[in-house]
Amino acid sequence: MSRMNHIYVGGWFQRTMLHLSEIYDFLQGARSPLKLNEEKMKALRNAMDIASVRMEVARLDRIEIRSNSGILVKIYEDGLVVLQKENVAALADDIASLTSYYEKKLSPVLSYLFSLGAPIPKELANIKTIYPYFVVLDKASGKDVDVVLKGFSEKKYLEVKKKIFELYRGDTLYVVNNLSGSLPAIENFIGEQIFIREFKAQLHRYLNLHRIIWQEIAAVKEQGSIAGSEVGAFKEKVESYAKTINLIEGRINQMGTYLATREAIAKGDRNMKEFLDVLDFKHETLADTLAYIKEIWVMTKNYVSSALDLFAGIQAKSTESSVKNLAIITSMGVGATLISLFTQKLPQFTLISALYFLILAAIGYGTDRVMKIIYSRRKYSIHDAGLAKDIG
Repeated sequence: MSRMNHIYVGGWFQRTMLHLSEIYDFLQGARSPLKLNEEKMKALRNAMDIASVRMEVARLDRIEIRSNSGILVKIYEDGLVVLQKENVAALADDIASLTSYYEKKLSPVLSYLFSLGAPIPKELANIKTIYPYFVVLDKASGKDVDVVLKGFSEKKYLEVKKKIFELYRGDTLYVVNNLSGSLPAIENFIGEQIFIREFKAQLHRYLNLHRIIWQEIAAVKEQGSIAGSEVGAFKEKVESYAKTINLIEGRINQMGTYLATREAIAKGDRNMKEFLDVLDFKHETLADTLAYIKEIWVMTKNYVSSALDLFAGIQAKSTESSVKNLAIITSMGVGATLISLFTQKLPQFTLISALYFLILAAIGYGTDRVMKIIYSRRKYSIHDAGLAKDIG
């Protein structure tokens, strides 16, 4: 079988040159301008097993970290992270070591460094990423490619053959056959593929989250009515949806800038000319998808806002009923007191008067409980039940 040059794995989440500077400061001396635990930062840095660190200044600045185990990590200022291992001997073992380094050493560092600030919505926090693994072969035959894919039980979904490279895509495994191309150009191509895949995956998560939120609200609205006892809890849930939407809206609005920059760099790189056929229209398609998600998100935000207004109004009606109930009970107590004063010359404390007071209190308490049960079970109509469907 032909020699396997490198394997790559990576991910992307929005970052800037400011974040890159913070990462570099951490790598240099386990320090941060924020109030983070120094001992924890030192432990995290030591766990990375760093052999060297350097900053590379380019169109997109990046940090290159090499571990003592031979793993090279590249972190770009726009948030793209690519890990690679050279001169692969045992593919499965090296993929496992790359994944382990990413999940257990690098990710905890990035999570802790950026643990302050706007939180990640809980609906997105614990999503397990299925990484695209890229294996670079050197002048491999078709049989060699099939061996690699079958070794991971991957079907061949796509193949692209060019003069200087071939690309074979499985589900989570990509095989790049380097025929006569430049390895740096292939690495740039792989980085762009990781970015595109992660960009698309994030948009898909936002689309699915829109569906979940919409359906949760629609399920209640389509009932046409809601019990008074359920209004408060559901209003709190809608408020949490509104918070989630505001957090994600900022993320979505940032994404267009990263896409435009990546597209300009790819098209401006002469070494990427042979690879642009594969990337053609990918950036344009992602831009169209982003525009669609933005519109969907505006619609979702308006839908949640109208639902919040609706259930706030229903809660206000329920509260108003409770206030009226309390006023009735208070009036009963005042009336009873006045009758007592007019029918007796002087108020005297006797066993009968004490018993009389307790009876009044019990009647008032019982009436209040009964009225609360009545109002909690009372059904309030939802007038816009017919507007609860969406095709997103």
